[in-house]
Amino acid sequence: MNTSNTTPHDRSKGSRYQIRIGQHLDPECADWLGGLAITNLPTGEALLSGYLIDQAALHGVLQYLRDLNVPLIEVKREELR
Repeated sequence: MNTSNTTPHDRSKGSRYQIRIGQHLDPECADWLGGLAITNLPTGEALLSGYLIDQAALHGVLQYLRDLNVPLIEVKREELR
């Protein structure tokens, strides 16, 4: 995946998000998370990152994490230049 700042943003992809949670997730959960990439961190946390098409998709991801009883630490929408 290209994360270069020089790549123009395609608005049809939605907005790019980073969601930090308080436990590791199995990479197979990505399908249930709107295709967000899962990076398990050495701290025991995980970082979910990628594009979500709209707020409804974001709320769906957050609801899934809630249903798993996963501690939510931070949700950040990346500012695009």
